[in-house]
Amino acid sequence: MSEKKLAIIATKGTLDWAYPPFILASTAAALGYETQIFFTFYGLQLMRKDLNLKVSPLGNPGMPMPMGMDKWFPVLGTALPGMEAVMTSMMKAKMKSKGVASVEELRELCIEADVKMIGCQMTVDLFDFTHDNFIDGLEYGGAATFFEFAGESDICLYI
Repeated sequence: MSEKKLAIIATKGTLDWAYPPFILASTAAALGYETQIFFTFYGLQLMRKDLNLKVSPLGNPGMPMPMGMDKWFPVLGTALPGMEAVMTSMMKAKMKSKGVASVEELRELCIEADVKMIGCQMTVDLFDFTHDNFIDGLEYGGAATFFEFAGESDICLYI
């Protein structure tokens, strides 16, 4: 029996969207899947050396609000200056209190589990990044690089 394969496309670069690709990839690798993550557009932020990820409550109706704020706090209020910092701080504190691993820890777990991580070179060029902005070990390629693996994968996820 051949090894199962999981291909993930990571397109989001916020704190809350950082968790799914790393959790799914590390779990799949632990279960014996050959796993690759292709980081494109804003998802490439997850591979920066210096992570400064935020949570955006604006336009995120599924986000549970603390203190029942979803019942009394107007949605427009989430656009107020400073709300992103407040919500990010609250989310980080909640994750820490529940023992949830940090994004950096999950990313390192993926590296240790031999998850292949590919940064979209077009995105690097588009946003005037350099390879020095990103962690060591990140490979670079384009859509064709991703499709080479994804075309043979058992599971392909777009996150």
